[in-house]
Amino acid sequence: MSEPFLHSLFSLEGKVAVVTGGSGALGAAMAKGLAQAGARVAVLARRIEPVTAIVAAIETGGGTALALSADVRERAQVERACATIVDRWERVDILVNAAGGNMPGATLAPEASLLDLDPEAFRAVVDLNLIGVLLPSLVFGATIITAPGQGTIINISSMAAQRPLTRIAGYSAAKAAVENLTRWMAIELARRYGSGLRVNAIAPGFFIGEQNRALLLNPDGSLTARGEHILAHTPAGRLGVPEDLIATLIWLCSPGAAFVNGAVIPVDGGFSAFSGV
Repeated sequence: MSEPFLHSLFSLEGKVAVVTGGSGALGAAMAKGLAQAGARVAVLARRIEPVTAIVAAIETGGGTALALSADVRERAQVERACATIVDRWERVDILVNAAGGNMPGATLAPEASLLDLDPEAFRAVVDLNLIGVLLPSLVFGATIITAPGQGTIINISSMAAQRPLTRIAGYSAAKAAVENLTRWMAIELARRYGSGLRVNAIAPGFFIGEQNRALLLNPDGSLTARGEHILAHTPAGRLGVPEDLIATLIWLCSPGAAFVNGAVIPVDGGFSAFSGV
């Protein structure tokens, strides 16, 4: 294949992308990857300081980016962010719903049982991971459907969606709902607005972030018992690094994935394919 042909398949030049949860390790890496593929990138998080640093890094590398503060569970805040982006760049083509995560109160202690689960903490995790996908999809989706050409929404799922993990019931349930919502939105948008509008999801395997670091790593950097168990079920023999997600993300956002819709793509080192035997 010629280089111009490959460039036409995977380039995001001229596109405007929004990444929620942009202050996290995965969100930051994806924002930088989209910028390197040619997109102008709005990076959103509740706290402005971390995303300001990420935007500075993107601009230092020759990209174009914008830092914004918004809580994805608050529609008014998301709407203000969307208005700022449209005012600056006149359009939104790509939405990456990377905001999410677990919370300490919703994680059962090793000796705890289902009866010890805190319903309010469960609700908070579901709000963050599910409503935090729905609201940005509604707000930015209204702009994406008016953009010329191809528009896409990428949701971030988890290995916990299809194979529930012990101790994190709320997170597992919420990510399972995210995958169902992904497929529902894919059908709804394509049938109502045309095949150029696509919704897909990426299901990362096990990556180290601030929220799961204590579960997977000891203070000296060695694996905890849970981390060792996960690695034993990951044929790649390692944990993921944020940059492992970039190629899949760019592909799903690009013309090269024009016929990919309603899919959930695992990036997990083989974890989801391994039976343990």
